[in-house]
Amino acid sequence: MSPTIDPVQTQQQLPPATTVVIIGGGIIGLTAALTLAERKIPVVVLEKGRIAGEQSSRNLGWVRKTSRHADDIPLALAADRLWAQMPERVGADVGYRQAGIMFIARNEAQMNMHAGWLKSVEHLNLDTRLLSAREIADKVPGGKGDWQGGIYTPSDARAEPTQASSAIARKAMALGAVIIENCAVRTLQTSGGRVSGVVTERGEIRCEQVLLAGGLWSRRFLGNHGIDLPTLPLVCSVLRTQPMEGPTETAVGAPDFSFRKHKDGGFIITQRGKLDAFLTLDHLLLGRRYLPQLKAQRDFLKISLGKYFLDDLTLARRWKSDAVSPFEKVRVTDPAANATLNGDALRNLRAAWPVFEKAEIAQAWAGTIDVTPDSNPVIGPVATLPGLTLATGFSGHGFGTSPAAGHLAADLVSGETPIIDPAPYRFERLA
Repeated sequence: MSPTIDPVQTQQQLPPATTVVIIGGGIIGLTAALTLAERKIPVVVLEKGRIAGEQSSRNLGWVRKTSRHADDIPLALAADRLWAQMPERVGADVGYRQAGIMFIARNEAQMNMHAGWLKSVEHLNLDTRLLSAREIADKVPGGKGDWQGGIYTPSDARAEPTQASSAIARKAMALGAVIIENCAVRTLQTSGGRVSGVVTERGEIRCEQVLLAGGLWSRRFLGNHGIDLPTLPLVCSVLRTQPMEGPTETAVGAPDFSFRKHKDGGFIITQRGKLDAFLTLDHLLLGRRYLPQLKAQRDFLKISLGKYFLDDLTLARRWKSDAVSPFEKVRVTDPAANATLNGDALRNLRAAWPVFEKAEIAQAWAGTIDVTPDSNPVIGPVATLPGLTLATGFSGHGFGTSPAAGHLAADLVSGETPIIDPAPYRFERLA
């Protein structure tokens, strides 16, 4: 059961031409479209299913700098500023609340990891600091956990995934962007060695630039054009409680659970120590590139082989522009929530903060994350195909940085000075 997204009335008419086509109506594509529309650059967003129907509405809603790679923090800092401006920018509440994020540690090894990360980013002058067990108890009262300590960033925040994308889409359309749902892009068109348009299930659109923000589906789309994007899927299960009194407004991440306040008064909870890794053909094709991650996180992944593998095999990896594409056969990826992992998360949380004994589950869902070998996204042009830019592979971090990531993608396709240095996100690093 997927989260309920604020409804948006999108357009139906496919224009014959535009300046920029964005493939994918998740929050990255939508923030890029908003930025382009604010610059009065004609833009069309094409979404195979419904806007924000996949990971953009299924994530935890955290807006954080804590524990990010050092070279990813400038993007997160830019996103902080843009999130704070977003309600005024779009004329609507997006659920943004700067209530801080705290990660807590059970043992010295986990605490050393937090201390090591903080040391690695000290040149960035963040407001992050280490916490003692007593400080954790003061900030999140009523706990019974035996914590070694923690790490806390007061300027970290949260926003509401089911709210934000819809508000951004409405404002982009009000400024002239065209957003069309249930319209899959099948292939790119080229002329003179560069992108000149796209072929959709409803017809063709001529354009000067294409931004691919297709999340999980970007690898398959590019593979049809002979371009190798190494991403793999992981599935995160989540639950939401009924409204209840809780211990804090601060989001808290422990080794085996996390929680944060939801807009309706309940809490969003997940098993932070486990993700489902349903094997696909891509795991076999790309496995060697992920060996360092697998060795470091083997206890973090629940690996299994089954229906997911067979379903993936039935989807074509090569097709022509006049053939039905995989994106028409699967409009929205909707994995079932793992009740075992959600149950573990709730039990672990109740043991640490007994107030959650009162928690009643209102809803559970799962979302599929597209992960790169270094867990950083790709935001940049494809040198072998001029006119094509990527904004994908966000590895579960995309929602938090989305205002800046979409802004950066818009800068690159429109030739503006980039909001931050795009070098850490260049596609060529994954070659």
